[in-house]
Amino acid sequence: MKPIIALTTYGRYEKDISTAWYKEHYSLPALYIDAVRRAGGMPILLPPGQKNIESVLERVDGVILTGGADIHPSVYGGDPEHPQLTKHDKERDEFELALASHLLAVKNIPTLCICRGMQVLNIALGGSLHEHVADTIPKDIHRGDDGVWRVHEVNLQSDSLSAKIMRSNLVSTYSGHHQAIKELAPDLHVSALAPDGIIEGIEHTTLPWMLGVQWHPEITAASDPTQQKLFDALVQEAIKV
Repeated sequence: MKPIIALTTYGRYEKDISTAWYKEHYSLPALYIDAVRRAGGMPILLPPGQKNIESVLERVDGVILTGGADIHPSVYGGDPEHPQLTKHDKERDEFELALASHLLAVKNIPTLCICRGMQVLNIALGGSLHEHVADTIPKDIHRGDDGVWRVHEVNLQSDSLSAKIMRSNLVSTYSGHHQAIKELAPDLHVSALAPDGIIEGIEHTTLPWMLGVQWHPEITAASDPTQQKLFDALVQEAIKV
């Protein structure tokens, strides 16, 4: 049987895809699903609000914490009145922070944290975020002028798991974030940096396969082997579970 990979979804109000028949939706871009399937995994969606997380984790072989809306600053001691904050989802914040805590306790479930997911992992371990990364840098290279994608290079630490997986120390990435890690949690180390010094990759210091990337590898995974390798490696590790 193929390894089962659970992917978190957007919150019920996070993306407005309401219709005359249904107002609330849990959803996820298909590119995540495609990347997991190419890697040989069986994707399942794990929406916010799911109870009995422990029992869910007993039935899956790997987890992807996906991208999405801002994490509310109240959960990391930030400024909840910052004028650049975007839509947030309390149910999703609570669920994913609990999920990350359970994953850290289980210790043997391969986990890939993407964009917001990387931020969730950092917060779950006691770190914090910049509410609006453009406040801290001279020029914002992390999202486009339209608030969506921008392409920039990322430097991977040569001794990192990420560099080993992607087989490169320099990769081209799609980013679309306006928040980023401010204080790195004690149990994490930096695996990748943007040219401006913003943290783009993290790995747990003791758990063998728990890593995060600030960019969106699913965007170019179909055409860029370095990005697809992240999903391939997750699935291969999940087979061992």
